[in-house]
Amino acid sequence: MGVLEGKVVLVTGGGNGIGRECALLAAKEGASVLVNDLGGGLTGGDEGSAGPAETVAAEIRAAGGKAASNSDSVADYDAVAGMVAQAKKEFGGLHAIINPAGILRDGMFHKMSPADWKAVIDVHLHGAFNVCRASVEHFREQQSGAYVLFTSTSGLIGNIGQANYAAAKLGVMGLSRILAMEGAAKNVRSNIIAPFAWTRMIASIPVKDEASAQRVARMRDHMRADQVAQLAVALCADAAQETSGQVFAVRGNEVFLFNQPRPVRALGRTDGWTPATLLDQALPALKASYADLAATAAVFPYDPV
Repeated sequence: MGVLEGKVVLVTGGGNGIGRECALLAAKEGASVLVNDLGGGLTGGDEGSAGPAETVAAEIRAAGGKAASNSDSVADYDAVAGMVAQAKKEFGGLHAIINPAGILRDGMFHKMSPADWKAVIDVHLHGAFNVCRASVEHFREQQSGAYVLFTSTSGLIGNIGQANYAAAKLGVMGLSRILAMEGAAKNVRSNIIAPFAWTRMIASIPVKDEASAQRVARMRDHMRADQVAQLAVALCADAAQETSGQVFAVRGNEVFLFNQPRPVRALGRTDGWTPATLLDQALPALKASYADLAATAAVFPYDPV
């Protein structure tokens, strides 16, 4: 018997990459799965297709599992409400949502268009709101539910050229935290994962020098989407009911628990601060505790396990 036996799980972005592996594994672990995928391109600029979601759903059914497909956009609240209703109609309920659906429109911030900013925020941050808001009352009423949302080290640590993506993904961290706090009394859980995995998003990273080529090669060869799916599915299980409000990362066969922002040092002055005293005393004293501006690759410089 799998860890999700008898459960119903909605997986967004389930036609490719991490979403596809989550859908397949959730079904293997006993869940009935609604596979959602817009079927669009990486940048989200096309009309999409029902093909990818239905292909994964058909693969699950062919293996003896239960699955249906949906090709609507997570950026449309009414469409997401329809996904929740479809899961209930098709399978009689909904117990967990895994939400890796996303797009990329990378670029240096000083060159980023308002359209590229808005498109990424709409899918990642507004999309996370949509899937949670459309289902949270159902979860609270049944006093059971699990969200597995996706953040990124682009937001947690930082990567040049991804201001829109980083802002959205750090917003997801705040959303998940409040969902976990507000849902605790009703057994509604929320956790987030920062994935390291070779997907079409990672394949789009420009390779400009030997160092970046080696980094991309490491990701392609040693960090797979199915490794991320293991944790995503585990977090949906009843056995993980004491895990909520946490920030995880998966990198190959490594699982990380991230800390969350807390004060690292404090200074007080009985007569209060002025701009001059802050510049002369406070900032120099705090400088040793500043976080540096290194990107993700500097924090994880070694090959994955």
